Amino acid sequence: MKGNELRKGMAIKHNNDIHVVMEANHRTPGKGQASMQTVLRNLRSGSSAAIKFSASEKVDVVPLHSEKMEFSYFDGTDYVFSHPETYETVTISAGLVGKDKDYLIENIMVNVMTCEEKVIQIELPANVVMEVTSAPEGVKGDSTSNVYKAAEMETGITVQVPLFIKNGEKIKIDTRTGKYMERA
Repeated sequence: MKGNELRKGMAIKHNNDIHVVMEANHRTPGKGQASMQTVLRNLRSGSSAAIKFSASEKVDVVPLHSEKMEFSYFDGTDYVFSHPETYETVTISAGLVGKDKDYLIENIMVNVMTCEEKVIQIELPANVVMEVTSAPEGVKGDSTSNVYKAAEMETGITVQVPLFIKNGEKIKIDTRTGKYMERA
C-alpha cells in the first residue's frame, strides 16, 4: 500500500513495530510532493508520534480482526466487554476507550478491533439511544425555531436537545458528532 492510502484505524508496520493510525490528513503543498501526515500509536509502548509519509512511500499494512462484543460494565479503571455467544470477557483500559466512554451504556454492541491478539480500539455504532437524566424546563417565549437546551444523559455527557425534551425521555444520539437526532 502507498502512503497516501493510509486511513484512520489501520494497523501498519513501521520501524519494526506495529502502529495504529490514529489520525491521517492528506497534505498537498504548493510546491513539492503530496504527503500523508499521520499520528501513529505504537502498540507495544503505547506512545504516539506524528509521522509524515510521502504519497509514493510503501507501507506494510497489518491485518485487523473485528469482533462484535457487548459492553458489560465499568470496574473503576477498565471497561469489560463480553462475547454474546461464548460469554468470554475482554477488559479494555480507559485510555484505549477514550472519549467513546460517553456513549457506553449497558448491553450496547460495539466492534472490538484486535491486531495480533491485542485490542487496539473499539468502534461504536453510528447512533445510540440514551435516557435524559437532567433537562431544564424550556422558558416560555423560547419558541423560535431550532432552539436547544443542554441536557445531561445517563452517562454524564451533555447534549444539546430541543426544548420539548424532558427528564426520563429516551433520545437517539449520533456517536460521530455527539448531536441529538430524534426521540427514541
